[in-house]
Amino acid sequence: MDFSQKDQIDISGKQISIIGLGRSGVAAAKLAQHFGANVYICDSKISKENDLSLKTLEQMGIHGETGEHSERVYDVDLMVVSPGVPKNTPLLQKAFEKDIPIVGEIEFAYWFSQYPIIAVTGSNGKTTTVSLLGELFQTDLIHGAICGNIGIPFSQEVLFDQKNPDPKRVYILEISSFQMEFINHFKPDFSLYLNVSPDHLDRHGSMDEYIACKVKMSQNQIKTDTLVYNQEDLELREEFINHPANTISFSSIHQTGSFRMNETKIYGPNQEKLIDLVNIKIPGQHNIENIIAAATISLEFGLSLEHIANTIASFSGVEHRLEFVKTIDDVTFINDSKATNLDSVIVALNSFSQPLILILGGRNKGADFHHLLPYVQVNQVKQIIAYGESRHDIVNSLGDAVRSNTIIGLKDAIVTAKDLASPGDVILLSPGCASFDQFENYEARGQMFKKWVKALEFIK
Repeated sequence: MDFSQKDQIDISGKQISIIGLGRSGVAAAKLAQHFGANVYICDSKISKENDLSLKTLEQMGIHGETGEHSERVYDVDLMVVSPGVPKNTPLLQKAFEKDIPIVGEIEFAYWFSQYPIIAVTGSNGKTTTVSLLGELFQTDLIHGAICGNIGIPFSQEVLFDQKNPDPKRVYILEISSFQMEFINHFKPDFSLYLNVSPDHLDRHGSMDEYIACKVKMSQNQIKTDTLVYNQEDLELREEFINHPANTISFSSIHQTGSFRMNETKIYGPNQEKLIDLVNIKIPGQHNIENIIAAATISLEFGLSLEHIANTIASFSGVEHRLEFVKTIDDVTFINDSKATNLDSVIVALNSFSQPLILILGGRNKGADFHHLLPYVQVNQVKQIIAYGESRHDIVNSLGDAVRSNTIIGLKDAIVTAKDLASPGDVILLSPGCASFDQFENYEARGQMFKKWVKALEFIK
């Protein structure tokens, strides 16, 4: 099969294995079936959720298996891999040996997409930026659909639009490094790079490999496409010096072709005021960068400055990202569960001037917590509550730089933090780790944090 020309791809009658029974895998299976493929889906994990998903798919004529993989998985013309499946798994290694073509869910959905694509990546800020773009791209003439790593599989949106064509559709894709491992011919009309910093090194092995994976998103772009990147990120600046696409940089520090800012305002390309900083509802310098990035893409697409300004002014942020939860006894609780790496923690610390009690922990992704030292010392971090699998690593790395407690569970960490807090303090959940030691994902962690915080009102 030749996959280089998307308008010539025909999977009708082909045998396709889908690896992974999560949301992306299920959506890809349904999309493949829609185009006439014979689909087989598998997942090594045995769970009630997977059994239910498989039962639902079997009612549609899509068969599969859970647990140890059978040889049926390899009797195919193509393998589509969910982002949660690393390329070094034995199943994929055996598929490589058998010369089975392997693509990721993003690549697969792209083959059947018909509308413009804005693809967004970065170590931090993706979800906030994509959510803002989702609001910016809702007009009478444009119907933006946010999907990808944000929780709605690209395949799901593409299938919906196959059944319900919408000529005003624009796809706004959040793409993680995991989703780029099996990108081959994917080519967005617009690509946006927010930043790169060490993340997921437990999967990618090194920073060089991580960056190489990230830049795959734009590897097929040509001069008629647009690539927007953060001018202040040295790695990105070097990567895109001679890129063939129409490259545009953005910055919250220096003036670029589109926007500039001073201490009080952001200005447009002709020095007209875009917005007063006091009218921006989401806190932190990092969010100014996200806003300028989204505004740059929007302006390049043809949206008006007035619409961009009004949308920014009304945007209140996203759940689990520096989200205000509650104030109890003059102690403010902030949910930053989406902070799964240390750079995100640093961004969170720099967003507050009040004394902080930081709840940190979960499953380490290969981070060195020693890197937090300068930031917990400069910012008013009066106490760290280290919880979960990484609690001892955290305390050992930070030493005597700040007072710390080790707690196993997040619920007990919240109670301990409240007991230690004084009026005017901020209790900040910014874990810097994956959630998988105690929760299914960062959303579940954030939801439980909010539930347990709200229950504190009734504990006296």
